[in-house]
Amino acid sequence: MQGLEDAAGAFADARYGKAVEHAERAKQASSSNATIREILGLANYRLGRWEAALKELRGFRRIAGETTHMPVEMDCLRALERSDDVDKVWRELKHLGGRPDTFREARVVYGSHLLDTGRPREAWQVVNPKRLEEHPHEAELRQWYVAARVATHLGDSDAAGQILAAITAADPAFPGLDELEAAIGG
Repeated sequence: MQGLEDAAGAFADARYGKAVEHAERAKQASSSNATIREILGLANYRLGRWEAALKELRGFRRIAGETTHMPVEMDCLRALERSDDVDKVWRELKHLGGRPDTFREARVVYGSHLLDTGRPREAWQVVNPKRLEEHPHEAELRQWYVAARVATHLGDSDAAGQILAAITAADPAFPGLDELEAAIGG
């Protein structure tokens, strides 16, 4: 299907507007194609078109039966300031299950949501790294970053400092380290 190939190529090249154009045309020919809906959802997400992204990603989930992009759904809902719906999708993901990488990313989004809505103790329960491994996945580093922010909000500068040190050891160029260090007070 040429439209899908064009959409996938544009998405891979970070030409998200073009990816949406091609995928919309492909969707007219096959609205039940999960890959088309996935590309539409993710491209709209990259463009900050939260409602369109949410609609397409939910369509993808319904068709494919996969929970892979539920963290992105939650992030769209955060951007739309639909706090109760973020909580609902988190509970739904926990009920449906998913891959470890999906849950890592979901913890990042949901922990950030809880922190942003004034629930740092709940956030800590979600993002608290049980242990700091020497070679973490990138998603784990993002979770640790949120955990350090949460620990700072809870006044636990020791935990925040340990997490910051682990992130720095794993990836000294990790985005936001200077801001995190300033927030911790180091």
